[in-house]
Order: sequence, then C-alpha cells, then structure tokens
Amino acid sequence: MNLASPPEHKTDPELTRREKVYLVIFGTETPMGRLFDEVLLVAILFSVLIVVLSTVASLSDAYGYWFYAAEWVFTLVFTLEYGLRLYCSPNPFKYARSFFGIVDFLSIIPTYIAFFLLPGAEYLLIIRLRRVLRVFRVLKLIRYMREANVLGRSIYNSRRKILVFFVSILVLVTIYGALMYVIEGSEHGFSSIPKGMYWAIVTITTVGYGDIAPQTELGRMLAALVMLTGYAIIAVPTGIITAELSQEILRDGNLRSCPNCERYGHDLNADYCKHCGAPMEEEPLD
Repeated sequence: MNLASPPEHKTDPELTRREKVYLVIFGTETPMGRLFDEVLLVAILFSVLIVVLSTVASLSDAYGYWFYAAEWVFTLVFTLEYGLRLYCSPNPFKYARSFFGIVDFLSIIPTYIAFFLLPGAEYLLIIRLRRVLRVFRVLKLIRYMREANVLGRSIYNSRRKILVFFVSILVLVTIYGALMYVIEGSEHGFSSIPKGMYWAIVTITTVGYGDIAPQTELGRMLAALVMLTGYAIIAVPTGIITAELSQEILRDGNLRSCPNCERYGHDLNADYCKHCGAPMEEEPLD
C-alpha cells in the first residue's frame, strides 16, 4: 500500500493497519486522533512537571525514587510514540530529520544515555546534561499552539530588520563605551573600551547593576544621554515584530500545516504536502 495516496478515499474496513495508525497519530479530525493528542499533551505536561519538581532538593530526597520511576515511564511512552510515528509516516526518514522529529528524539535519548553509560566521572556530567536536555520535551507543546507558529514566522520574517537594529545598537554601544573610557578613565572603573561598552549595554537596557558608574559631571551627562537613548530604542524591535505579526495573522487564515511533518505554509486546497508528500486531507473514522 502506498501511503502517498489519501486514505480518506477508502472506507474504514479497507484501511490498512498503518493507515489507521496514521490517522490516530497524525490526524486531528477523528475521535481517536483527538484523544491521542489530548493524552499525549497531558503526558508532556506531567513529564515536565516531574523534571521541575526533581530539581527541588527536599522533594528529590523524599520522592527521588518515584521521580526516577516516573521519568522512565514517560520515556518509554514517548519512545513508543516516536516509534509509531516512524512506523506510519509516509516518509520516516524525512520525519526523523524534521524539527519535531528531532525534538521527539531528543526528548527520549538522554535517559537511555544516562542509564547505559558506565559509572565514572563522566556520569555526573551526563546527569546534569540530561536535566537540561529533558526540558526540550516542552517544545513538543508547540505542535498544539498554532499561535506559536505565527509568532515564529513573524520573528523569522523580521530577521533582517532586527539584524540592522542590533548592528545599529552595537555601533552606539561602541561609541558610548569609547567616550566613557576617555571621559572617566581607569580611576573611575572604566579601565578599557570593552568595560565602557559593558556599562553602556547595562545602561541602555535599563538593567543598572551599579557595579561601575560615572563620577564626573561630563560622564553623568553622557550617562543621562545613554539612558534616554535606551528608552527611545527599547520599543523598536517590538514595533518591528508587531508589524510583521499583524501581516502574518492575515496570511495565517489562508494557510495550514502538514499532519505528517507538521511544516507550515500549505494552501487550504492543497492535496499533498510539498515537503514530504503526505496527504493533507483527513477523514474521520466511523
């Protein structure tokens, strides 16, 4: 059976096992597909909660065994899910290389690495690394958040404008840092131009650590100018992204994502995914 042909052209008894699994795993229109997504979402939320709670020392000491057992249960569940996605996907290799395929893999592999690694000094390092890598599982929540895709595309479309903005900020920071180095000098903590640039960044972003500060009148005047500059430019990237976001929301109503590889940008009347070739249409099972 060629999974490139839409399964909705067949009646339920004519569907093969792979097609039925496909409709449940990747489909959202069938009752079983919706139930699968809901159960998976709950499992993801609880797995992330276990990761968060296991970092609390008192809870880890009291319930460390149960946290460890729960982590293995969730790992096995997500391993089974990943295997089923590869099994029923029309293009398993393309799915494995897709963004969500990589995220699915990263959400399960650290636990196995830590378990099968031989005891030694590297073991503790892997444990720490595993705590960080397991948090990537939360990225799978993006598949349930269409708005996140819209925001992501808006940021991507704004990348050139944002790049120009940050280059301009870098130029300003360099100028302000050099001026403060000349005005204040080493005796007031500005021992180099990079140190002055650090101060300018802290001041422009309104963080204000206060570890170094100008002491002369001229330096304070320059600091006031830097502060005003910070207030003037802090809204620029927000405005850039907001403008792109408005345009993307208008375009979003005429686009949809592939149920197999989950890549976005397909027309509403598209029959097949232009990236993996999977059918775009889904039909509920009776």
